[in-house]
Amino acid sequence: MQTSPHSPFGQVHRWLVTGAAGFIGSHLVETLLSAGQEVVGLDNFSTGHPHNIDEVCANPKVQGGSGFRMIVGDIRDRQCCADAVQNIDFVLHQAALGSVPRSLVDPLTAHDVNVTGFLNMLDAARVANVKRFVYAASSATYGDEPTLPKIEVRIGNPLSPYAVTKFVNEVYAGVYARVYGFKATGLRYFNVFGSRQDPDGPYAAVIPKWVAAMIAGEPVTINGDGETSRDFCYVANAVQANFQAALAPLEAQGDVYNIALGCRTTLNQLYQSIREGLAEHQIQYDLAPRFDAFREGDVRHSQANIDKAKSVLNYVPSHDVIRGLAEALPWYIADSKARAST
Repeated sequence: MQTSPHSPFGQVHRWLVTGAAGFIGSHLVETLLSAGQEVVGLDNFSTGHPHNIDEVCANPKVQGGSGFRMIVGDIRDRQCCADAVQNIDFVLHQAALGSVPRSLVDPLTAHDVNVTGFLNMLDAARVANVKRFVYAASSATYGDEPTLPKIEVRIGNPLSPYAVTKFVNEVYAGVYARVYGFKATGLRYFNVFGSRQDPDGPYAAVIPKWVAAMIAGEPVTINGDGETSRDFCYVANAVQANFQAALAPLEAQGDVYNIALGCRTTLNQLYQSIREGLAEHQIQYDLAPRFDAFREGDVRHSQANIDKAKSVLNYVPSHDVIRGLAEALPWYIADSKARAST
């Protein structure tokens, strides 16, 4: 392979990023192109957005998208998956229908995309002899397991169709490793946030949704009493984990790893941190939050033990919640202004 002197990857590899126009996927594409890698993106734009790819290509470091090819297609289409993995070295599989509430409303589509689509990609990668397959798993897999912090070997009963789909992904990955010798590595994300996370719609994640409401001077609703806690993980940490996993030696492949910060933030603390962060940008928000019923399918507390990812993948989170918010807020503010002007 060709050597790239400016690339932390050592060589120029060919990468497939599914869900490339989505939140995490677009950050993966951007980082890879900035490092001189060749990238194929796959997305059907059901939850991803073309403007995310436009934003990536506008970054001077990616040279207008040189080395990038976008496929508009659906992971539920077997032939599309088979075509996408041709001559690919690494697959970073991010395509999925996220959100616990969405899966409660439409469990069948969640299954079709997250299970059938995952299996289509996994098998296509196996047949094409892809070197590494890294996929987005989820902390939802822990279900009602009460132990904190969460460790990879202890999971409980799933609390939503979404959680079931993510657990089934891990089961299929294990079967493919045992039966075919094809190892897929799962990254159990914990509440990832950052730029390009969509604030619109009924299934928007809490941070972009709250930031957009605060900028607009609208009320913020907290589900429950505000003492529900999560292990919020900035997107740069998730990006790092994908590359650490993809480039890890063979003995590290085929397992699952928690990807998070390793600490808890309550919703009340998060609310205050966002307010303070916006104040640093001269945006004052003085409304008290509204408290609503607890959300069906949600766990009360979530926190990851990240020792395994640290020791095996050399994963070291670069951003805590406060630093992540500080880095993301300028994008959220600019995005809110752009939306308001259209």
